Amino acid sequence: MPARHLPPVLQRVPLPVFGAPLFIISNPKLVIAQCTAGVVGSMPALNARPASQLDEWLAEITEALAAWDRAHPDSPAAPFAINQIVHKTNDRLEHDMQVCAKYRVPIVITSLGARTDINEAVHSWGGVVLHDIINNAFAHKAIDKGADGLIAVAAGAGGHAGVKSPFALVQEIRQWFGGPLALSGAMASGDAVLAALAMGADFAYIGSAFIATDEARASDAYKQCIVDSNSDDIVYSNLFTGVHGNYLKPSIRAAGLDPDKLPESDPSAMSFGGGEGSKAKAWKEIWGCGQGIGAVDAVVPAATLVARLGREYAAALQRVNQRSVRLPAA
Repeated sequence: MPARHLPPVLQRVPLPVFGAPLFIISNPKLVIAQCTAGVVGSMPALNARPASQLDEWLAEITEALAAWDRAHPDSPAAPFAINQIVHKTNDRLEHDMQVCAKYRVPIVITSLGARTDINEAVHSWGGVVLHDIINNAFAHKAIDKGADGLIAVAAGAGGHAGVKSPFALVQEIRQWFGGPLALSGAMASGDAVLAALAMGADFAYIGSAFIATDEARASDAYKQCIVDSNSDDIVYSNLFTGVHGNYLKPSIRAAGLDPDKLPESDPSAMSFGGGEGSKAKAWKEIWGCGQGIGAVDAVVPAATLVARLGREYAAALQRVNQRSVRLPAA
């Protein structure tokens, strides 16, 4: 296994957690709450609509976090991240990257395509790029094109997700890569955070649990559905965007579809920009969600969720440290 290293910006995260960028749902209020609570907050650039709103949102985030740091010099905020969809259907990419450059966004998360020019642009202002992948082959491509780190999207993750076991995926990546690695897939507890680190990741990547927070820009019905559901209520389908992902069955039934008998979609008809037409309903009416939501039992402020994760993480670490290990004789 290669030597492990984290860039300085990723060493400033008190609890080893990324709040995943949630399409439509993440906003400055949630990002600021996550960062000031001690985890990386993030949002998709495409959530700012119209495009001009991205400048306003990044100004709000950077100013709020700077004010927090001045008021709390002993507990500065964690850094924030912006997700960029690096796919040909995203006609805003050039504009949104220029806005990110203006505010020197510390972390950029790229999805659906690894591009050398995007990585070089982020590096030009001192930022770090993490690319999300669903298998080891895509991981190699991302690093070969200049990404600094990876987000391993394993089975059970909310929204677009892979099918690999996290044990297999992290193990294969760590055989050759020692840089930043976050693990996504059914993460909603402090125990899961510790498990991610034990497997070899540097961070747990948590999305669905943050939907059920006060700051998230999701409907009350969506939030309550997460509270009321568990892994049995998740279905994996490519019908809604052309890419396989995990969704809440109750929202599929509400749309008049049978979640147990969904047809396959044409992958060439991918849609990620939330434009007009049936595809736009994928995130507004058909609710993305991961398998870890059985750990979510109430809608709470984001800081309360982070505090719970921290307590559970510390308790899990203590349990592990208390166990005696008897190694077999050589």
